Amino acid sequence: MGSAGGDDTKISAERYGAIPAGLRSRVEAWIADDPDPGDQAELAALLADGSGEAVAGLADRFGARLEFGTAGLRGAVAAGPNRMNRAVVRAATAALAGWLRSGEPGSASAGVVVGCDARHGSAQFADEAARVLAGAGFRVHLLPRPCPTPLLAFSVRQLSAAAGVMITASHNPAADNGYKLYLADGAQIVPPADAEIEAAILALGPLREIPAGSLDDPLVTRLGTEVADAYLAAITALSRGISLGGTSPGGLPLGGASPVGASPGGAAPLRVVYTAMHGVAGRLMLEAIARAGFAAPHVVAAQADPDPDFPTVAFPNPEEPGALDLALDEARGLGADLVLASDPDGDRLGVAVPDPAADGGWRRLTGDQLGALLGAYLLDRTAAQPDPADRLVVATIVSSTMLSKIASAAAARYAETLTGFKWIVRGGQYLPGSRFLFGYEEALGYAVGGVVRDKDGMGAALAVLGLATRERLAGRTLLDAYDELERAHGVHLTAQLTLRTRSPGDVMTVLRAAPPAALAGLPVTSAEDLAAGGLGLPPSDVLVYRLAGARVVIRPSGTEPKLKVYFEIVQPATGDLAAARQAAAGRLDPLRAAVQELLAPS
Repeated sequence: MGSAGGDDTKISAERYGAIPAGLRSRVEAWIADDPDPGDQAELAALLADGSGEAVAGLADRFGARLEFGTAGLRGAVAAGPNRMNRAVVRAATAALAGWLRSGEPGSASAGVVVGCDARHGSAQFADEAARVLAGAGFRVHLLPRPCPTPLLAFSVRQLSAAAGVMITASHNPAADNGYKLYLADGAQIVPPADAEIEAAILALGPLREIPAGSLDDPLVTRLGTEVADAYLAAITALSRGISLGGTSPGGLPLGGASPVGASPGGAAPLRVVYTAMHGVAGRLMLEAIARAGFAAPHVVAAQADPDPDFPTVAFPNPEEPGALDLALDEARGLGADLVLASDPDGDRLGVAVPDPAADGGWRRLTGDQLGALLGAYLLDRTAAQPDPADRLVVATIVSSTMLSKIASAAAARYAETLTGFKWIVRGGQYLPGSRFLFGYEEALGYAVGGVVRDKDGMGAALAVLGLATRERLAGRTLLDAYDELERAHGVHLTAQLTLRTRSPGDVMTVLRAAPPAALAGLPVTSAEDLAAGGLGLPPSDVLVYRLAGARVVIRPSGTEPKLKVYFEIVQPATGDLAAARQAAAGRLDPLRAAVQELLAPS
């Protein structure tokens, strides 16, 4: 980012105290170039403070800068290059406009869709992106505010736009926000686009010289409900097609028969508790459930409205311990059959079910468990379609391998990708002629059909309701359905381990130089290094160790100084299922301990 300004932007050096000269000059230059007066004042106040705390804060804000990665940008909302703010959004959007224009001649007339959630700064950042795009001569399609991320992903293809920008930090803490980019195919960007846009950001001149149009510019269109109506029509038609037979809007001819909504034959409708977790999915989720013909859920009122502070949860992620406490309390009181939970931007889905054996009488399903259940359900409901062998289900290299066995038993196709939905929805590129039916990742992300080329918690919720209704009609539960899968394909126990380390890259280097020959007394039967590409996948900093009936995947976090480890234990379940699960758990503990010892600092 460039800098500009004159003497009127300078602050007397006598007031800087212990602030190093180099840091002082960087802050000064940023203040001169920052388009937001509030952020200028915030930095000026820290300069004037000069305390040790202020110096440390400035050093952190200016010691690095948010980089445009494969998910765009994400960071805490505050002033400075290592934070999310208008200046960072302005630079990213100007670089995006230039990148689109150079690579797609008709991109300006096709335009860019801009949406935002309800987080702190979201509306202002969306406005900034729209102004910069209009200033660059691009059409801008502004979605109604706030909106969930799946609606933005859907709208890019619905409007035949060149790209989509979603201002969201998904399920991050309340202090964060982000900038997520989708291309014309409705999917998130993948390399080398991220590196090219990052290079374009670095090549920008002064931010104050970047033209910014007006939100009243004729290039800016404020959309009404038309896109949301199209989205709801698409996901509910897909849901009804799966449950009742027919052809889905995602291009999948569907077969089979199963009623939805209030169950005929005397079976009562499901009693469902739903929480939006202070996010933006609630209105569309309830409308989708109603349109698909399911009974209205009980809504957790304390978490129903968008609130950027997320006051009732320590961490607004359905995966986190305690995040579902309010919903589970109300479910117990109501004698509910199912809990559904959106994350703040509506792209993930948490599910919990009654289980007398679990603490509190309820069990949260893992992403791998629900991924297997939905994959099996969708494959079963589409078994009568033409060319069933072309159906494709997709998981990632760190997800359970059970879906691959379910696909094989259904005579369908299966692909395994790198982590992230930018890869999952493109899984078909490895299998020409396949048709995407379902994809998931272990972090509670699911994509049903081709309606949205990203994870979609609302579309997934309709599939869960369809599956749960089918099981209810058969006198069974989702846990019964999962038991059946494990009896057929074996127990697949997955777990994760996160280890903080100052230098994840150094640890990966050591592992590459001296890979383990055994873990927990079991020989490593194969070791795959994906750094140069492998398993038919693009290059990635990932190591995969396979053992008899087990797998360990290690990769560094993309955003923090951490290593992430993913375990899978596969245990045959030819006899007692409970005994097989106990055996799998008994094998997991020593394997986890061995990996912790392997990765411990020397």
